[in-house]
Amino acid sequence: MKKVLIIGATSAIAAACARLWAEQGAEFFLVGRNREKLEQTAADLTARGAKAVTRHCMDATDFAVHPAMLDSCLSAMQQIDIALIAHGTLPDQKACEQDAGVALQEFANNGTSVIALLTLLANQFEIQRCGTLAVISSVAGDRGRPSNYLYGTAKAAVSTFCEGLRARLFKAGVHVITIKPGFVDTPMTQGLPLPAALLATPEQVARRIVKGIERKTDTLYTPGFWALIMLIIRSIPQPVFKRLNL
Repeated sequence: MKKVLIIGATSAIAAACARLWAEQGAEFFLVGRNREKLEQTAADLTARGAKAVTRHCMDATDFAVHPAMLDSCLSAMQQIDIALIAHGTLPDQKACEQDAGVALQEFANNGTSVIALLTLLANQFEIQRCGTLAVISSVAGDRGRPSNYLYGTAKAAVSTFCEGLRARLFKAGVHVITIKPGFVDTPMTQGLPLPAALLATPEQVARRIVKGIERKTDTLYTPGFWALIMLIIRSIPQPVFKRLNL
């Protein structure tokens, strides 16, 4: 029976992953900011076969409360087999350009809060000497595009941090998987002019994440065609790239 910690548990991708694990009879510790949504998610997972579901309300950008969350998680489950970090926001790039305070808050939402949680969790997993840290980053972190470079910067920081952490924890028998979704049809992306041909559902992304964790994949692009798309984008010379409206 898997013991799964999910931070950002009410996000569409995280909830879709949790439903797959619930069907396997997993035990959950769900973390999120919205108590009502947490309760709804917990009820859904219980109905789908989850053995036990514990809820914990927390703002991930409040670093001071992270240790208490982990203590509560270990008290409930004793050990963590999978920790999925899935929280985040999609910033308004223009607002970030106009206000440094907004930019730094969004960087905390998507970057430093993830790094803080990974630092705490990595030490616990190193003690356990087993388990998987699964982190949702983004294809946006592969290159700084003018349309969303604040978000991309935060995700690039997370991806690089995960790469170093993966090498560190490999020696302890712990796996770190960096998950890089492309365009996903979620409440966070509603209203954006995204190309339908490249748009995936949370369920499609979740299936790849669950399989990627089982296979101990290091970096997972989802859907898989994003690996090729981002290879092409990374290969564009800077003199050309800076003239593109991406």
